[in-house]
Amino acid sequence: MAITLVNPAGLPEIPAYRQVSIATGSKLVFVAGQVAWDGDGTTVGEGDLAAQVERCYLNIGTALAAADATFDDVAKLTAYVVGWTPDKLALFLEGVDRAATALGGVPVPPATLIGVAALDVPEHLVEVEATAVID
Repeated sequence: MAITLVNPAGLPEIPAYRQVSIATGSKLVFVAGQVAWDGDGTTVGEGDLAAQVERCYLNIGTALAAADATFDDVAKLTAYVVGWTPDKLALFLEGVDRAATALGGVPVPPATLIGVAALDVPEHLVEVEATAVID
C-alpha cells in the first residue's frame, strides 16, 4: 500500500481523519470535485446532506476504480459544503459512514472541510475532491 495514515504525537486525534498521510507510491491520481450526480447527471438526495455526501464518496470510488485505485490509496480529501455550520457535522459523517458501508470501508486520510456560499448547481450541497497515490 502506498499510503500510511498517521496521527503524530503532539497533534490531536480527530476520529474523522488522520493528521498526516505518508505517500510512497509513484503515480498520482487527482479526482475532480464530485457532486451528488448519478451516472445520468441527475442530482441524488436533493436537500439531504447525508445522501449527497454518500453519493460524492461513491462517485469518488468510481473515479478511483478507473485509475486502478481505491480509497486505501487516497492521500487527501477536500470537501466543500454549502452554508457550513458545525451542526451539519453529524449529517456529513452519516453520509461518509453510509458510503463506507457501501464501499466496504473508507479510510480516514487527512481532510479539509471548507464552507462555501454556493456550488455549480443550486441543489448541490457538497462537493468532494480526492488525491490518491498508487504504485
